[in-house]
Amino acid sequence: MDGWYVDDRCTNCDVARQLAPDLVVEADGKSRVLRSPRDEAEARSLHAAAFACPTRSIRTTSGRIDRARDPFPMVLDDGLLLCGHNSQHTAGANSYLLLRPSGTAMMIDTPRWSRELAERYAALSPVTDVLLTHRDHAAHGRHYADHFGARLWIHEGDLDAAPDADQVIRGLEPVEIGEGVTAHPLPGHTRGSVLYLADDRYCFSGDSFYWSRATGDLEVADSVTWYSIEELATSLTRTAGRVRFEWVLPGHGDRHCLAVDEMSRRLRALAERTRLLRPRPIDFTAVRW
Repeated sequence: MDGWYVDDRCTNCDVARQLAPDLVVEADGKSRVLRSPRDEAEARSLHAAAFACPTRSIRTTSGRIDRARDPFPMVLDDGLLLCGHNSQHTAGANSYLLLRPSGTAMMIDTPRWSRELAERYAALSPVTDVLLTHRDHAAHGRHYADHFGARLWIHEGDLDAAPDADQVIRGLEPVEIGEGVTAHPLPGHTRGSVLYLADDRYCFSGDSFYWSRATGDLEVADSVTWYSIEELATSLTRTAGRVRFEWVLPGHGDRHCLAVDEMSRRLRALAERTRLLRPRPIDFTAVRW
């Protein structure tokens, strides 16, 4: 049986640890494979980690990973899929496909660009919109939108990262961008960060907040809040009473599902905690998911 390991290209982005938390751990600022899979379920999770890893650092001693075991896009919930194949050009951010009752789909942020991948996603359902949560995740937006014949969305605060966007979200008020889908401007991580809410069930939070395995709660990554932690606190306070959802689906950090009322309580508490934070220098090494 092949052994598994992490090569020296690892950037400690956490993607593999999200998908195989019992098998991939952090050690000395990198991911490390703790052990080989013991059963088929563990083998599936480690293959998912390998095909999601943006640097392709999850490897086998034989040097071969069966492409037939690529699980992406991976079903997370009814009508919700994880794209996988995270990109180095978006700092390894997660991206999602949201299937709509009309038989179409929306892509939230993007995986690495590949025509073969684009065709794979489009085969599930015609993609009408590519929704960018903020500038850090804009790298492949135009490629995917053009391939799909879809509209590319971004907030005006980050428009310089996607100046050829088809739809520009302006101001701070929520904007309905499709049936059951609303954009909530959430400046803080960047000036143009946006939270996309779908069906009062799914919250695509970009890098504004995430579910932390370390604390078992919603958290902000204040060490990599580029624009303003005070502005993020204001945004969360303004938005917490307006949104209700079960799933938090971030670009970085873990996904999680809770009852609506419980998630609402935790979001309000996060807004209060964030108000106590003060600016500090950007420090990627301080991120603990």
